[in-house]
Amino acid sequence: MKLLEYEAKDIFKKYGIPVAKGFVVKKTDCDGTGGKINSGIKECELGDEVVIKAQVEVGGRGKAGGVVICPAGDAPEKAAAMFAKDIKGVLVDTILVEEKLPITGEYYLSIALDRSKKAPVILFSAEGGVEIEETAKNNPGALHRVRVSPMLDDIPDFMMRELVRDAPKELAPVIKSLYRVFCKSDAILAEINPLVTTEKGVYAADAKIIVDDNALGRQGITLNRDLTERERLAEDLGFSYVELEGNIGVIGNGAGLTMSTLDMIEYFGGKAANFLDVGGGADRKRVCSAVKLVSGMDGVKVIVVNLLGGITRCDEVAAGIVEAGVSQQVVVRLAGTNEAEGKRILSEKGYRMLGSMEEVVKFAVEEAD
Repeated sequence: MKLLEYEAKDIFKKYGIPVAKGFVVKKTDCDGTGGKINSGIKECELGDEVVIKAQVEVGGRGKAGGVVICPAGDAPEKAAAMFAKDIKGVLVDTILVEEKLPITGEYYLSIALDRSKKAPVILFSAEGGVEIEETAKNNPGALHRVRVSPMLDDIPDFMMRELVRDAPKELAPVIKSLYRVFCKSDAILAEINPLVTTEKGVYAADAKIIVDDNALGRQGITLNRDLTERERLAEDLGFSYVELEGNIGVIGNGAGLTMSTLDMIEYFGGKAANFLDVGGGADRKRVCSAVKLVSGMDGVKVIVVNLLGGITRCDEVAAGIVEAGVSQQVVVRLAGTNEAEGKRILSEKGYRMLGSMEEVVKFAVEEAD
């Protein structure tokens, strides 16, 4: 479960990670006069300029108009305009109003669970505030990476020296604190982008925490979120579904196979539009629903269907793909139960089938470029 920024920052503060002064406003709290916002700015002493941030669970909110910097006197008007928006299909009902930090440097910091190694991995870069995927692709030397043993409750000093060798040493305590946040919150991701330096010190200018769904009860977190229409439909259909920001749709069966498909798309230079696991034993109706769901995403140019037939029958998968009849090209890799019949059904309808996941992904990336 992805926490909202203000929720993540509340956790940061408990672990000594500095954040900008600010306050949260709900849409229902505003009466149109801006009184609550003006009083909040005054009480928090936010200064002459403020940052207004939509609290939504989608990536790229800044590019979608979900982050606005303005004079403090214009904050009520800007907040009202933001409450009238939807950001990538999600209505804004909560905003965070913060002081504008006098930033002198920006850095990227994240801690994620490396499932292949069963250990946390820390990523740090002196190039913060940008798309980290682009940094990794265009300037891989700027991204420092260390893997920490899950048996440790702190980051060893030699790893810290490796991480911050090109950065101010005052960042080190924040990195150590974020590691504690990651461990104590049962997180699968804890990220600060950007982690900033100012004349007053170091601050987490943004905050992201994704908590393992299996630990929500232990963390005392209740699922209560606004979903996009597609997310709600996926939930109703029982799919494991996450919206991303690429143009290659992905459908798999099993979390491991689906994640491997996403990783391979990234490896070949593409960007996945989603993660969708149809689960085991999917029949033609379920497959049809999955293909139509992914097809309806904005910007999807090609759809990869990567399914292994065990209890899932390849002929049922093929029938579901044909029944969906979507406009995008669907590239298919099928293997397993009733494989020959599934391939015959798809071949008769002109669908492109390839023998391996690598071939399917390479073709899809080339088509989507």
